[in-house]
Amino acid sequence: MKTYLPKVNLDQRKWHVVDANGAILGRLAVQIANILRGKNKPVFTAHLDAGDFVVVINAEKVAVTGKKETDKKFMTYSGWKGSEKFTSVAQTRTRHPEKLITHAVKGMIPKNRLGRQLLTKLKVYQGAQHPHSAQQPATLTAAI
Repeated sequence: MKTYLPKVNLDQRKWHVVDANGAILGRLAVQIANILRGKNKPVFTAHLDAGDFVVVINAEKVAVTGKKETDKKFMTYSGWKGSEKFTSVAQTRTRHPEKLITHAVKGMIPKNRLGRQLLTKLKVYQGAQHPHSAQQPATLTAAI
């Protein structure tokens, strides 16, 4: 018996819009990561890119639970001695709110070439406007 290997048709990729207003960050990231990988489709194959595009709007209004707003820290390191920089969720939300969602989704997809390819299909915007209306995206309800 041979293993069925689906043909990935790039023309059949759909676009989805998710409103992050009031959605919890982790639950939203799981939902987005599953759509990017194609886990919601019957032809899901772990080593193929069968997922759809996801556009996230209102990134600055995503919610975090508990004391994560002040206690959770993101660390960056340039490689030089003493150059570690820590930013909280609140600081990241004011400067680059798109990075909150992108960072959460990035941690939920594979850490290889496929994962980097999947992450290019994620478009995150602050505010309710996005430039992808020509693709006629379908609206998804965010998991709350």
